[in-house]
Amino acid sequence: MAFYAAPVARLIEELERLPGIGHKTAQRLAFHILNQPLERTNKLAKSIVDAKRSIRFCSTCYNLTDNDPCIVCSSNRDKTTICVVQDPRDVVSMERIREYKGLYHVLHGAISPMEGIGPEEIKIKELLARLKSNEVREVILATNPNIEGEATAMYTARLIKPLGIKVTRIAHGIPVGGDLEYADEITLARSLEGRREI
Repeated sequence: MAFYAAPVARLIEELERLPGIGHKTAQRLAFHILNQPLERTNKLAKSIVDAKRSIRFCSTCYNLTDNDPCIVCSSNRDKTTICVVQDPRDVVSMERIREYKGLYHVLHGAISPMEGIGPEEIKIKELLARLKSNEVREVILATNPNIEGEATAMYTARLIKPLGIKVTRIAHGIPVGGDLEYADEITLARSLEGRREI
């Protein structure tokens, strides 16, 4: 980075640390920021610092929030159903469809022995504590359809079933608009297993 003045090189380095940002994109972003009026860059810096200072985990569902409990937990939603997701971004995805009316629980990861992540490193214990109230009748496991997500769903289901709570898993299969010829065998098999009467 000897081609840049030291402050520019440091800015590029910091931007490269962001997920999905390579060197070229970091350069582009750095020069975009430098070309903005100082007022605009101050707003960007302030919004980053403000978000970092004010966002925390909801003490109930562990979603990101600036108020505790979060807006979902404090609203008048169906308290008999909890949808378990891996990441706060998954809550946003579920809310975007405007179909689910229950509560959430964010695990903040998935079981992955290869990465040294066991059940203790994610929020499974906190989920089980929530289920001690007699209100919850169904837990929907909406972890990702990969090895880690499946392992997490199976492990969590084994812990919940003895509590007498219905445990369901989101369906997996061919996406709307997809072609069968491009589906892999596992996806196709899951689609066949999850078929329903029409």
